Parts: sequence; structure tokens; C-alpha cells
Amino acid sequence: MKYEEFDKLIMEMSGDNVSDDYWYDVGVNEAMSILEDFSENDWDLLKKNIMDKPLNWKKRLVYCFEEEGDIREINIILSLVETKDKELFEMCIDSLRLLINENNKDLIVNNNELMKKMRKMESMDNILGRIIREFLNKLQ
Repeated sequence: MKYEEFDKLIMEMSGDNVSDDYWYDVGVNEAMSILEDFSENDWDLLKKNIMDKPLNWKKRLVYCFEEEGDIREINIILSLVETKDKELFEMCIDSLRLLINENNKDLIVNNNELMKKMRKMESMDNILGRIIREFLNKLQ
């Protein structure tokens, strides 16, 4: 089962002994390679267990998502977007911005809580505000 392999790798890569550089240079490629081989059962396990994972684990996961239009990735990110952690929220919005397309953007547009939150933040004069403005433009 690929989920267990992925979980183990992300746990190791989320530890205090692993530098962010090592994660970005080596770990992320390994993790993305494992995700490519996920079965539907692996995706179900991931979705079922994600909320019990440590914050760093969640951040590592979101960074691995890159498959435009993959509804499983979008749904997992949407489950994480309610986080109180500013960095994870930014990562979720940035990933959603890359993953959406014409076929799946209704998932985001119809998420009233997320849209309200982004509308409040779109005028911010920082990187997050820029990302949100770009994202909202892509949703139109």
C-alpha cells in the first residue's frame, strides 16, 4: 500500500532532523513519485487521516500536489483550508490556484466560506493578497 510508504516518508521529512533544503531537494520528488502510484484506496486513507496529521506533515503534503484537475487533491486541500495556520492557508490557496481549471472551479466558487474569507483578504498589500487576487481572477 503506497499510503503507508508516503506517510512514513512525510513523517521522516517533517522531523526536526531534516532541513527544509533536503525536503525541497530530495524529499518532495520522492513523495510526488509515490503519490503518482496511489490507488483509490490510498487516496481514501489519505483523506480519512489527514486531519490527524501534524501541521508540518500537512504542509509537506500540500506542497506535493501539482496535478491540474485532480479532484482528489482539490478536495483534500479544501478540507485543510479552514486551518488557523497562516502558512498552511497560503499554501492551500497557492496550490488551488494551480490545480483549478474550467471543469473543477465550481468546487471552489461554491465553497461560500472560502470565498468569503478570500474576499476579505484580497485587498491585503502583501504576497497573500496578490495570490488571492490572482486566484479570484482565475475563478471568473
